[in-house]
Amino acid sequence: MNYIKLGREISCILRHNPEEYNLKLDDNGFIGIDLLLDALNKRNRYNKVITLDNIKYILDISEKKRWEIVDNKIRAYYGHSFNNKIKFEEKEPPIILYHGTYNDVLDNILNEGLKPMQRQYVHLSETIEMAKQVGKRRDNHPVILAIDSSKAFDDGIKFYYSTNGVWLVDYMPPNYLSVIGRRRVRKIK
Repeated sequence: MNYIKLGREISCILRHNPEEYNLKLDDNGFIGIDLLLDALNKRNRYNKVITLDNIKYILDISEKKRWEIVDNKIRAYYGHSFNNKIKFEEKEPPIILYHGTYNDVLDNILNEGLKPMQRQYVHLSETIEMAKQVGKRRDNHPVILAIDSSKAFDDGIKFYYSTNGVWLVDYMPPNYLSVIGRRRVRKIK
């Protein structure tokens, strides 16, 4: 069984297009595992019956825990792009969070703030290293932004904790952002 391919397919279903598999996620992003397994097995892409043990194995070996299983239901923690917005519990964030991005969009971000773009939420990281990994998906030398999340929270911005150090917001205005340089932090606006 190609577990990498299966993991990507499950992530795609849970994050982007459950309707392609005739599935509907609940308001919290969950789907019954039995329904997911039925949908995957109907496609028969792996020449083997996919089981709950296969899904649990992928979760066990995965560096990035992108899904969770609760009470025979499964959901992706973050990265959703479909219209029905997933609801998360609001939480107070750490004092500073980070966001990795690519150089070509920095001016827009500094003028307009962080927007979710094709996702439901803006993703923020608890560490600079995590933000660098995210930013490197599109730029070998990503820009790292520090977010004054404590002030943003005090000013009424809602933060939601997903998992693995990933925090979510609907939008982050530019006045809470600082560009982190190699030797110093430069405050924007």
